[in-house]
Amino acid sequence: MPNGLIDDASLRVHPEGLAVSLTIPWYRSLWLSSVGALRLAVDGEAVPAEDLAFELDGVRYGIADLPEQSDVLWYLQSHPLLVVRRDAPVALGETHEIDITGELRLPYMQIAPGADGGPGIYVPNFVHQTLTLTATDRDLPSPALETVEVPPAATESDPFKLGLTLYSASAEFRAGWFDFDGLLDRVAALGIGPGIEIVASQVLPTYPLISDEFVTTWRAAFDRHGFDASSFGANLDMGRRRDRDMTPDEEFEFSELLFQGAKRLGFPLVRIQSAKPELLRRLLPVAERLELQLAYEIHAPMGPNDPAIMKVREVYDELNSPLLGFVADFSSTMHAMSPTLLRAVRRLGLDDEAIRTLQEIWATDDPMRERQERFIAYLRGRDFDPGRLGSFAHLAFNMHGHVYPREWADIMPQILHVHAKFYDIDDEGQEPAIDYPELVRVFVAGGYRGYWSSEWEGHAFAEIGEVDPLVLVRRQHDLIRRSMRAALLPA
Repeated sequence: MPNGLIDDASLRVHPEGLAVSLTIPWYRSLWLSSVGALRLAVDGEAVPAEDLAFELDGVRYGIADLPEQSDVLWYLQSHPLLVVRRDAPVALGETHEIDITGELRLPYMQIAPGADGGPGIYVPNFVHQTLTLTATDRDLPSPALETVEVPPAATESDPFKLGLTLYSASAEFRAGWFDFDGLLDRVAALGIGPGIEIVASQVLPTYPLISDEFVTTWRAAFDRHGFDASSFGANLDMGRRRDRDMTPDEEFEFSELLFQGAKRLGFPLVRIQSAKPELLRRLLPVAERLELQLAYEIHAPMGPNDPAIMKVREVYDELNSPLLGFVADFSSTMHAMSPTLLRAVRRLGLDDEAIRTLQEIWATDDPMRERQERFIAYLRGRDFDPGRLGSFAHLAFNMHGHVYPREWADIMPQILHVHAKFYDIDDEGQEPAIDYPELVRVFVAGGYRGYWSSEWEGHAFAEIGEVDPLVLVRRQHDLIRRSMRAALLPA
């Protein structure tokens, strides 16, 4: 997903001067408190903060007031206006250079907790764009979509059920190419499913609450297409407030609210983000009452035997509940960096030498943070500002792990759900950075029989429209089916 606040249709006419239609520069909804700064220049002239107003759902906020808005959600499909006061309003068809800078933080991606009740450290997202835009009064049109043949039906002998997380179409959903109903219709038309997984903070307009209207839409689509609810992705926004992290009581209350929503939508499993022992002890009775499985996601750069995951396994042993388990995310088990990521950092200015160095540092066995810091030091040594990469300097290491696939066998009985993460499908129908045939063999041999939920995360790096992610999901389903059936053949 392009890390941008503006696109080719962002410059809008406005009676007070002009407005800039903003797109959230992330894959999920964020609280307005996530926005630390917004700066704008028009035709090279900086706009004073007092001449800017942030307008969301008809309510205006001063730029300096945004960090205090911890109860206001910037929904993924909302496009607030950055209103600029000018003496002469811009007219339709005028062309202007728009330079915008945004400084955000991701309130659920905690690097370190706060000390003595203060705020923690969170993954930042720095955005800077300069575009020459023509003033308009409408959004960009949605493109025509590719059609494909319906795939062969699943068989009784297939060991895994297939589905996808709607997260795979993050960029297209964010851009408004689909409403929620239309996205499910597109999934059905491509023969993807039957499992549907959601990230709650992405698709719920009233996150973390679930409205009656959303429940009605959800149930109608599921009845129409014969889908199954597979996994409900629950984030924990510890950094929702700027002045402090969530208290333990707030973490519990926020999580319990999401659990109730998952049950209301018919999900059997919640992907949890925190496995703090004290929080799990309080949440387990809630899960028992709601009959929900709780699965902690093992995601790159960690693997099943990472020290942090070993601590979670110890807590699970102590609690001894069949409702507790893991989501296996295949970002942990990559043998190369994804071509999609490498294309993205090349677009951002890395040359061949820098890309070789990036891959060499990634391939070492040093801790993720050390590899990241070494790469940033390398860039600075070449007088290349790491800020030009936005969040990629962090995500290139955080999202690409290189644990061996066979390590999943060590916890196979506790794996309750699979994120079949992928970035590319090449001309031979393979994922060039993740060994899917080997992963299938490990899971077939281990007796896993749950959902494999396709998760295309190329949207983190690809330009929108570069590929059709749902067609790629279909191609990945074809790869998994071939691999499953090959794994079942006699040796």
